[in-house]
Amino acid sequence: MPELMMNGETDLKTLLATMHPFLHPSPYVFCSVSQDTYEGLLFDPLGTFREPEGITIIVTQQQAIDSGLPFDTTWACITLTVHSSLSAVGFLAAVTGRLAQAGISVNPVSACYHDHLFVPWESRWQAMDELKRIGQSQ
Repeated sequence: MPELMMNGETDLKTLLATMHPFLHPSPYVFCSVSQDTYEGLLFDPLGTFREPEGITIIVTQQQAIDSGLPFDTTWACITLTVHSSLSAVGFLAAVTGRLAQAGISVNPVSACYHDHLFVPWESRWQAMDELKRIGQSQ
């Protein structure tokens, strides 16, 4: 039987004030692989998404290099550690909008408990500063 999920926070002000961003230490990459390549991976990707063109996987840069997987850009993963509800309105819009104003590209991934932001590796510290400012302004 699946585990019961506790409802996450939906109040925007609370979410922004308590998001407490955590920067993961390793760079990540996005790769597109075939079904056969995916089934042959010797590790579990951090994330996957199936598209008609292939299976997108999110893996550490080192995993991609070790497996000979092609990638373009390296990304930092920042986890917003507040337990956000998947139905929260405006949370990611506020966060990604602020990063966009600072000229930082962001690829958000929402999971059952947290939101994860992938920002260019070279912009990770600037992104962390912007996110902390959002929390302090609430």
